[in-house]
Amino acid sequence: MARILVLGGTDLANAFVEALQTAHPDLEIVLSLAGRTRSPKLPDCTIRTGGFGGAEGLAAYLRDEGITALVDATHPYAAQISANAAKAALEAGTPCLHLVRPAWEQAPGDNWHHARDYEEAAGSLDALSQTHPLTVFLTVGRQGLEPFHYLMNCIHVVRSVEQPDEAELPPGARVVLARGPFREADEEAFLKENEIDVIVSKNSGGTATYGKILAARTLRMPVVMVERPPLPEGEIVEDAGSALNWVDTVL
Repeated sequence: MARILVLGGTDLANAFVEALQTAHPDLEIVLSLAGRTRSPKLPDCTIRTGGFGGAEGLAAYLRDEGITALVDATHPYAAQISANAAKAALEAGTPCLHLVRPAWEQAPGDNWHHARDYEEAAGSLDALSQTHPLTVFLTVGRQGLEPFHYLMNCIHVVRSVEQPDEAELPPGARVVLARGPFREADEEAFLKENEIDVIVSKNSGGTATYGKILAARTLRMPVVMVERPPLPEGEIVEDAGSALNWVDTVL
C-alpha cells in the first residue's frame, strides 16, 4: 500500500490531508507535527508528533517506513524543516513536494515596512519609536519574540493560541489568547480598543489572519512585514488541488 508522509501543523496541511482522504480513501496517510501546539485541530488520520533528528533522521524514516511520497506543508517560516525535507527526500530517493500558500501582496493603501528577519523588524520598530512611544501588536509567533525584548520605547501586545512562557515575552508585554480566523471588523475593533500604533506580522498568506492587514489598511496603520525565508529547490505548489494532482503522478 502506498504511504504519504505529510509534514503539517497548518490549516493548509489539514485541508490537503482531508482532500487526499476523499480522493484516495485506501491511501495510508501519516501527518507529522512538530508538537509545539498543545491542542491542534487535526484531521482523522495517523498522527506522528516530534522531530526526526534532522535530515538524516527523516531520510531514515522515509526508507524504514516505506514512504511513497513526502509532502512538506509546514508553515512558510519553518525554513529548517523544509530544508531538511528536501535533503532527506533526495537522500532517500523519495518524491518530495512543497505545498506553500501564496504570500500576501502589498495593495494600494498598505503602509508596509519590509524586514528581512525578526532582528530587522525590531530595528524598524526602534527607528519608528524614536520620537514617541509605540504600542505594538506583535504577531510573529512564540518562536520569534526574542529580538523584541530590548526595545525601550515600545509596549507590546502579543496574541497567541496558547499562553507563552514568561521568558519568551518582551518585558511588560500584554498577552491576548485567541484562535483565528479573525474577521476584518473584529480586527479593526481590536486595534482601536488596544490603541495599537503599529503591527509586526509575518507574511503568512491565507485568509485566517489577513483581517489584521485589511484593518491596518483601513486605519492607515503601518505594518512591519517580515519577509518569508527562501524555500529549498524542488517542486512547489500553492493549493491542495495542485498537490492532489502531484500525488496522482507519483502513486
